[in-house]
Amino acid sequence: MKKLYFLLVICIIAGCKKDMPKPVPAAPKKAPAIILTDERKVDIDTAIIGSYKSETLKQFYIASENQTVWGNLQKRKYVLSQLEKSDKLGLNPEDYKASQLKKFETKIGSLSDKDLATYDILLTYNFEKYLNDLYKGKLDPKKLYGNWDLDEKVFDVNNVLIKAFNKNKLDSIVDNIQPKTQTYKQLLKALEIINTFPNDEIKTIESVEKIVLNDTNTALINIKKRLRYWNDLTGRDSLTKIYDSKTFEAIKRFQERHGLAADGVIGVGTIKALNYSKEQRKEQIIANLERWRWYPSEFAENYFIINIPDYSLNVVENQDTTLVRNVVVGTSKRRTPIITSVLKTVVFNPTWTVPPTILKEDVVPAMKRNRNYLAKKNITIYDSSGNVVDPVNWNENKPNNYRYVQSPGYYNSLGLMKILFPNHHSVYLHDTNHRNIFGRNNRSMSSGCVRVENPLELAQHILDVDGNWPQDRIDTIIATKKTMSFKITKKYALYQWYWTAWSKKNQLLFRADIYNLDSDLYAKLRN
Repeated sequence: MKKLYFLLVICIIAGCKKDMPKPVPAAPKKAPAIILTDERKVDIDTAIIGSYKSETLKQFYIASENQTVWGNLQKRKYVLSQLEKSDKLGLNPEDYKASQLKKFETKIGSLSDKDLATYDILLTYNFEKYLNDLYKGKLDPKKLYGNWDLDEKVFDVNNVLIKAFNKNKLDSIVDNIQPKTQTYKQLLKALEIINTFPNDEIKTIESVEKIVLNDTNTALINIKKRLRYWNDLTGRDSLTKIYDSKTFEAIKRFQERHGLAADGVIGVGTIKALNYSKEQRKEQIIANLERWRWYPSEFAENYFIINIPDYSLNVVENQDTTLVRNVVVGTSKRRTPIITSVLKTVVFNPTWTVPPTILKEDVVPAMKRNRNYLAKKNITIYDSSGNVVDPVNWNENKPNNYRYVQSPGYYNSLGLMKILFPNHHSVYLHDTNHRNIFGRNNRSMSSGCVRVENPLELAQHILDVDGNWPQDRIDTIIATKKTMSFKITKKYALYQWYWTAWSKKNQLLFRADIYNLDSDLYAKLRN
């Protein structure tokens, strides 16, 4: 009876845990007091403040005893100028009522007390909104994407604003709260660069056939115009239909800037990149600025950073890039998730358990056609009790009742090594049994995990902190064909992120938007 009672209590607790309400977000902290000067100030009706339904705004004016605070012309001018030029940072001035605020300012001397209070509230509300958007982005990635695992950035805007207000340091607040990362700065530079280009009125290039050196093709006229527009083709050119050597070199420069194979062959990928207009590229830059505001503002001391559309992994230690690797990422249907995590374990000679998606979409159809499909791949079927199941006895109507495990070895789907890190998507970094794919231009080919080129060298690099991991030690482990796991003692953060634009040495760089995120994100930003 006691056992039954105990089990009942456990069930009730478990049930309660599942149905527990989500914690209510904490109210904004009490703001520091606002130091007011002798400029004109009036009392504000708290009902007007309440109509904005903003706890932050309410706390701000509690700090001023519900009096107007923007009586100082210099402070007002700073706020107005920041909102008016917010487009320089990829934001929209009208999101912050820049025009309406300017109209208030032009008649500041004749405003009634009520209108002055309204103007004051609008200044505060929109400037705080602007600061929030600069610090953590206008949109919430968790509401946009199901596979973006980023911690929410917490920002006490009242505390930051009021301290700057009291110390007359408003002129540094905008610079101080923006991301400090190099890529973010490169994106701001990219926006500055692209704004120097004239309006783009070049016709769309229709050709889809390959064009090689010395070919003649009417599409080359508009191709050359595009190359001249983007400054890849310089000097005089007769704009003929001939693919000459000068244009060939210009195409290679263009291809390199866009992450394409710089072979000078004008194919579908090159034509697609050439057909992007100035406005589309500008929108792409702005979308990427928004993404970088979602990411952590500062990096760890040592980290792996993966740019999914660039198919690249960089190892950075003490602000120095120590290793660069080509990677393979998920397809558009099986996307590599956005993750910030910490590397934990290196596993040599891993087994591979077939995940549900691959089981459903690949394995089950293949097994129905050929029962020896898994045996040829060295994959063993296990039932729920851990017993080996002969493929002949496999129940094709209940495929989820089994585990499918591939033995370790050179031809294992994970290759000879994997690196584990905590995440909710069951993904990791790993070797591959298709080692010839890293030379391809388009490497969006995996089922979500990231495959890494020359992975054993990478493993040695991160494990060999005290000189205890010579190459022959790893070779000996691999030769055993036994699965062995080793803790990564040096702390490395993992940033598995997504960006398709930046700049370098005053050149615009772009990558193919392999998951088609840029235009949709820009549209939501301007909605």
